[in-house]
Amino acid sequence: MQRLVARAPAKVNLTLRILRRRPDGFHDLASIVAFAGACDVVTLEPDAPLGLAVAGPSAAAAGPDADNLILRAADAFARHVPGARLGRFTLTKRLPVAAGIGGGSSDAAAALRLLAQINDIALDDPRLHAAAREVGADVPVCLDPQARIMEGIGERLSEPLGLAPLFAVLVNCRVPVPTADVFRTLGLRAGEDLAGLPHEAPMSTGRAAVMRHLALHGNDLEPPAETVAPEITRVKAMLAQEPEVRLVRMSGSGATVFALTDDCRAAAQVARRVAAAEPGWWVRPTVLR
Repeated sequence: MQRLVARAPAKVNLTLRILRRRPDGFHDLASIVAFAGACDVVTLEPDAPLGLAVAGPSAAAAGPDADNLILRAADAFARHVPGARLGRFTLTKRLPVAAGIGGGSSDAAAALRLLAQINDIALDDPRLHAAAREVGADVPVCLDPQARIMEGIGERLSEPLGLAPLFAVLVNCRVPVPTADVFRTLGLRAGEDLAGLPHEAPMSTGRAAVMRHLALHGNDLEPPAETVAPEITRVKAMLAQEPEVRLVRMSGSGATVFALTDDCRAAAQVARRVAAAEPGWWVRPTVLR
């Protein structure tokens, strides 16, 4: 069988509400999640010895191959599907690492999709979702990358929202932001709720309605992330001054920031100017769906 290929798109938290810290230490959240055109690429050589090679511009930052979530996903899949066909993976790592856009989770989900394909397993198979949950909280939503509401610690997913495409620029200033540090700075005690607006789905999935909704519902992790990595504040300020930009927000626990524009041409113009001003940053115009 020839090699199989899957995209692993960046996961963008359009909103992120932290509801509470549970007694077990995990945080309950609610988030509208969308997926970008910017992506990593995962390939699978079926039935070859299980293994992983990592290449691409962000490969060096991805850490030891043996610790990669793709191999953890394959191990989890093999436990839930005894006798499953496996294979050798290659990851072309394009997305920045520890960036708040779920790159590692999306890579793992792409690997699970490929394994499901060669084993004739449907994407809604409970075994596939059980394996995804074992690997990480963000992996289940990345299995079928469409805009959804994600709740709990990531295990409760809505049906696809069918959002209108959103034109965006993703900017990462190359400062890794460990998620644990951000939650530590948020500082909730076990059992404590975080005050804020209730999290809701947009009234309509049209672009104008979604933009109005996003203006009211932000990301509760932005303040602690900006404390951990003050460079995020500078990225936000730079994007906010661009005339084509309609909304600026951080994704996940940072440090990636996204700016929304009216169309793809405006997004490309903003991306060109930011990349010219900061050539060391990762900057991508894209569409969120």
